Amino acid sequence: MKTRNKINVGLLALTATVSINAIAAEADEMNSESAMSWYQQGEQATYDSLNAARKAISNSRKRAKNIILFVGDGMGISTITAARIYAGQLKGKTGEENRLFFETFPYMALAKTYNTNQQTPDSAGTMTAMMTGMKSKAGVISVGQAVTRGDCSTMPGNVLTTALEHAEKIGMSTGVVTTARITHATPAATYAHISERNFEDDRDASKMANISGCDDIAQQLVELKDRVGNGLEVALGGGRRSFIKRINGADPENGGKGERLDGRDLTAEWLANYPNSAYVWNKSQFDSVDPASTDHLLGLFNMSHMEYEEDRENDTGGEPSLSEMTEKAIGVLEKNPKGFFLHVESGRIDHAHHAGNAHRALTDTIEFANAVKKAYEMTDPKDTLIIVTADHSHVFTIAGYPTRGNPILGKVVGNDSAGNPKTTAALAKDDLPYTTLGYTNGRGFADLPVGGDTRYAEPIAAGMRTDLSNVDTESQGFHQEALVPLGSETHAAEDVAIYASGPGASLFQGTVEQNVIFHVMNKAGRLSRRSRLTPIK
Repeated sequence: MKTRNKINVGLLALTATVSINAIAAEADEMNSESAMSWYQQGEQATYDSLNAARKAISNSRKRAKNIILFVGDGMGISTITAARIYAGQLKGKTGEENRLFFETFPYMALAKTYNTNQQTPDSAGTMTAMMTGMKSKAGVISVGQAVTRGDCSTMPGNVLTTALEHAEKIGMSTGVVTTARITHATPAATYAHISERNFEDDRDASKMANISGCDDIAQQLVELKDRVGNGLEVALGGGRRSFIKRINGADPENGGKGERLDGRDLTAEWLANYPNSAYVWNKSQFDSVDPASTDHLLGLFNMSHMEYEEDRENDTGGEPSLSEMTEKAIGVLEKNPKGFFLHVESGRIDHAHHAGNAHRALTDTIEFANAVKKAYEMTDPKDTLIIVTADHSHVFTIAGYPTRGNPILGKVVGNDSAGNPKTTAALAKDDLPYTTLGYTNGRGFADLPVGGDTRYAEPIAAGMRTDLSNVDTESQGFHQEALVPLGSETHAAEDVAIYASGPGASLFQGTVEQNVIFHVMNKAGRLSRRSRLTPIK
């Protein structure tokens, strides 16, 4: 188990005291602030904005050689805010003044996330909008809203061309990187077309109302070369089970069974399809891959999703981080003089929120920001468009009136009437302390040895209050309280942020429909103009 970074320096019963100690440790930094320093900071921000505005017209006309679309799955604005503070506090600062790397990008907008049939969206419909330029239903992947979910017979004439397919047709290199299963909804929408997001392998056929004419998502990944271009150059993530046979010993990590009933080993087919190709399933193999001599790289590091960043070092076979996968992917893709299209997803921010575990959601968000930074450092902002956004938000709140620098994962400690920090945690009307972070719905409170998906094995405890006085709410095993009891915490429907840098980034302005993201990529990369593929087929 790796050493866990803590904001507090005490033990369970000392949480409130710890909050004050953390604040006191930042006294010098806060004392350096003044009314005039805030004035000067605001003035500088306007100069920066003016400079960005002057460059906007020129920027909007430039062509992007490379396009990288980062999606933090479930990374709503409250998640960004909390992760920003947490990252700053891990550095020994108060946190509020911190910025995640992508928050320094010069252009941004808000995206409306609803699906054509749902007010609060799912990832399949939202990523379809981002990848095809057309909104669609929840649960369907890169097919139009006229399709009946689960019915393949409704797909002809409703298959939507993706940005990745345009890039393949042009001759650009393409890649998909995720911490979720590589066949999961968000990454799948870049390369697959299916009327049911859960049809990840042929064993999932029972989930379909009509399977006629449909290939499962894993098969579509490996066979992309038969549809357009020469196929993916890079595919890194989890989901190994959908690529290997359902026989004992199929899994190289633990000897278990895969999910495929058709007798195919898609990892072997990947290697047979391409010269200079590699398939890896653990960290050691991944590290040994030389991007200079590898043209097609498949990495499947877990049977299902990859580990949360918090737990990654405990994985049996070992897993690379999102930053490391991003670095390796760009190393393979950047060799192409025609440029590349890369999608990078932090898929487990979403899963941590569903489990009500803010610690893992924030830790994965911080690593996501690190991956963006790595991509920016490896590319040239003059020819690379980088977009950072989310597919949807979560019912995740930052509440109470905590004092400046209060641990974001801690209990609320407020200020006294003079505006100075109190020495004890604030109490609600039921005389119990409460945390800054919480959820509107979900499974509710738990304090577990290991948090995350382990929460699903414990009883639902939402809709009731727990005495947190002697609970370490900053522990990785703490799950926040929730109001409405549900089997899993839900998505939220508010707008999500778009941050952008590079050619075409200035086209993001105001509040836009989520499908506009595709059109900015399309214009910046001149994708459809060069591929001559139709939007719908």
